[in-house]
Amino acid sequence: MATNAEAPAAPVRAVVLISADDIRGKAVHGRDGDNLGTIAKLILDERTGQIAYVILSTGGFLGLGQSYHPIPWSAFHYSETEGGYVAAIDKRLLEGAPSFRPDSAPLFDETYGRRVTDYYRTAP
Repeated sequence: MATNAEAPAAPVRAVVLISADDIRGKAVHGRDGDNLGTIAKLILDERTGQIAYVILSTGGFLGLGQSYHPIPWSAFHYSETEGGYVAAIDKRLLEGAPSFRPDSAPLFDETYGRRVTDYYRTAP
């Protein structure tokens, strides 16, 4: 005899969305737990709409001495325990990393992108 019992519902996967504006200022920790800086900007791939790079703001006080480091998005993951993003890098790696000052942003073209991904040894 057939029953009208419903099949169990598939588990609902929580989707967490965040505005790009809300990511600005989020703390970024390195793989060793050290605070590396904060997220200043996201750089998108114009063709795909996907995040390509995070611009990490480091150092400085009241805008003086501040540096920006583009880091490939593939190097990041969100950590509930850290309450922010964790990058698969540490402070030592930032010392020789591609960077720029707030008033001298580079042209984010394919050549510059390759330089950044080659430095971090990540996929573009």
